[in-house]
Amino acid sequence: MIRAGNISDIDSILNVTKSCALYMIGNEIYQWNETYPDRKSFLNDVKNKELYVYCEKDKVIACISLCNKMDKVYEQVVWNTENRNNLYIHRLAVHPDFQKKGVGKSLMNYAEAFGKKCNYVSVRLDTFSQNKRNLKFYESRGYTRLEEIYFPKQSEFPFYCYELIL
Repeated sequence: MIRAGNISDIDSILNVTKSCALYMIGNEIYQWNETYPDRKSFLNDVKNKELYVYCEKDKVIACISLCNKMDKVYEQVVWNTENRNNLYIHRLAVHPDFQKKGVGKSLMNYAEAFGKKCNYVSVRLDTFSQNKRNLKFYESRGYTRLEEIYFPKQSEFPFYCYELIL
């Protein structure tokens, strides 16, 4: 079940993201670390009503943030649609124990349906260039890879921007 996230979910979400970070690091994917994702980001998501969680038997096993504001780092990117009325996906995480079971696909289906329902023009996101599984996942869903951006506190490697026109 997917529902809006709330303050009481934050500790569970941080457990999910910490588990994801450790799993990725164990697979030599240095996408997330001790500085990101952080509690402040999720608290802000709750405050702005942008956080959604996937629960199984009342346990939070995954999360996603659906935002309508463009982060500054995206301003340099040449997108396929105009920079207005776009949905941005951040902090998609599925606990490693529940990966490869369709949870990420369900969250993306939810996000894209949300985007259509709210009349967004496109869905935009970024993902780590060294995370081959994520690259394949988004490209298989019809997302177009655009430009690279950098998050120096996370990695020396770029993140690729993607967009799906709705």
